[in-house]
Amino acid sequence: MNRILKAFCAIVLMALPLSVQAQMLTEQNSQVVRNVEKKADIVVCGGGLAGVCAAVSAARHGASVILVQDRPVLGGNASSECRMGIVGVLKDQYQEAGILEEMQLRNFRYNPLQRYTLWDDVIYSTVISEPNITLLLNTSVDEVEMDGARIAAVKAWNTNAYTHYRLSGKLFLDCTGDGILRLSGAKFRRGRELPDEFHESYLHEGGDARTMGNSILLQLRKTDEDHPFVAPDWAYHFTDDDFDYATPKSTIPGVKFNYKRIYHPKDNNFWWIEFGGTVDTIFDAPDIQRELKKIAYGIWEYMKNHPDGRCKGYDLDWIGSLPGKRESTRYVGPHILNQNDVLDGGHFEDVIAYGGWTLDDHDPEAFHKKGRISTEYATPDYFGIPFDCLYSVNVPNLMFAGRDISCTHMGLSATRVMATCALLGQACGTGAAVAIAHGVEPAEVRAKHIAEVQDLLEDDDCMLPWRWRKVSDLTLAARTDNANEVLRNGIDRSWDGADNGVWVAPGEESVAYSWKKPVTLSGARLIFDSHFKVRSKRMRKLEATTERVEVPPMMARAWRLEARVKGEWKTVYEEKDNYLRLRQVRFAPVSADALRIVVEQTWGADKAHIFAFDAR
Repeated sequence: MNRILKAFCAIVLMALPLSVQAQMLTEQNSQVVRNVEKKADIVVCGGGLAGVCAAVSAARHGASVILVQDRPVLGGNASSECRMGIVGVLKDQYQEAGILEEMQLRNFRYNPLQRYTLWDDVIYSTVISEPNITLLLNTSVDEVEMDGARIAAVKAWNTNAYTHYRLSGKLFLDCTGDGILRLSGAKFRRGRELPDEFHESYLHEGGDARTMGNSILLQLRKTDEDHPFVAPDWAYHFTDDDFDYATPKSTIPGVKFNYKRIYHPKDNNFWWIEFGGTVDTIFDAPDIQRELKKIAYGIWEYMKNHPDGRCKGYDLDWIGSLPGKRESTRYVGPHILNQNDVLDGGHFEDVIAYGGWTLDDHDPEAFHKKGRISTEYATPDYFGIPFDCLYSVNVPNLMFAGRDISCTHMGLSATRVMATCALLGQACGTGAAVAIAHGVEPAEVRAKHIAEVQDLLEDDDCMLPWRWRKVSDLTLAARTDNANEVLRNGIDRSWDGADNGVWVAPGEESVAYSWKKPVTLSGARLIFDSHFKVRSKRMRKLEATTERVEVPPMMARAWRLEARVKGEWKTVYEEKDNYLRLRQVRFAPVSADALRIVVEQTWGADKAHIFAFDAR
């Protein structure tokens, strides 16, 4: 018996990780570097907002996903490493929802002081809560293995775990921004097109490899005491002469000129500490980082110590080390989005996302140019982006989202901002999941299944331009009070002055649907008002504050669903601490002739505001 027990223990010990084995490790019984193989339906490379939203959306729609990120945190330019502001559309009613809004609301709930390191973990929580996702941080893709024209696997190196990975899959999504999966031989572009190629009137020069540059940001802290700042010896040391140039405003309607903002730190926005457009933003990344550090320290020294006292009461609290990129590589898809597509509003049959930023073209000379360093051209309030911009023309199982989608340099200037990239990521992940479900390539999704992708995106609270969400047949067949009819119009937000919602007092009122005969109910879809307002959910640029943010007060915090079964109301689902805008809930199927939502508590308002209530 002892012999059997010892043998069993030896087998168990061998199966355990090396780190828990009792014996000391030496060169004779242990590895220095591991080789590990993993497999999934979809491999997503890049863990910025585009990659996160792609991975989460694909996983939620049933695909197995490996998410590979070369940094220790998720979020890319929005993370604590870069701290770029998440921007997108410029008007309230068009605000981006979907997974991005979910993460921002989760940030309000669990990070009310808006600390950047906690924001990293809000994004992290969103990813690791999905059982279909395998997350690999600190892991850099450095090789692509091909099977004919298709990608068979990618190879990657984890610097912390001393592990080589071979990651195989059916579809590969490049959300890296730089386009590492170009190793597959996928067609791509870098630089500026000639103006005549797409008849882009705002592009006055091109046919070169110049791009927009990278930026390093500063974060300031308000202080009671005031102290001078001493920059490192290797930094630049600026004087007034360095900023002695004309700053004329544009006289052309819809055109804005931007200059370096060295006068006051009131908005703490140092986007103009920018460099790299005249060199290679990928291969020259170390030199760009060094140059940006020299500029950033020199700028703060100049501003802080200026005799006019413009920065009195501010200290430097944080300076970035990882530059945020605006532009590097763009893949070529069946459609190349350009300036004219944006200005025309993007009326595409295969629309899957939208943007609303300006055509914001930064001069490649950036900070080192005396004078205007960016020009913004007004765009429509929002413009559609097609599915044909999200997959390769020559590598059939390669998709992409973020700033490496198929577009021109000018098209990129309006689509590169992170809220737009998040929508593109969610669309890409949803399209990939549909491809996996049907066993087809992305091109066939476009040809045969694009309506399914669009319906899923709208169901997941991603508004698509020039159309509205389809309401479920079960909901449309129900009877309800006239005041509730607005919940069945498919418009899940206030729009052009119309409220499109109902207000419900906790404990006093409910929204109910009824049917002439009992129907089978197994779930519901709800949209609560999360207070769409430009800038309202962005991370603060001043880190050290004790002011707390709150979940929007008109959100329903505690609520329940009741079904009427044989004349009696029975609770089929309840929520006590809701902070999310979109809720798609399931419960055990019941045969009932009515369904209602009862709000028990808001986050502070007298009434909860509901935009949608669908029975399923």
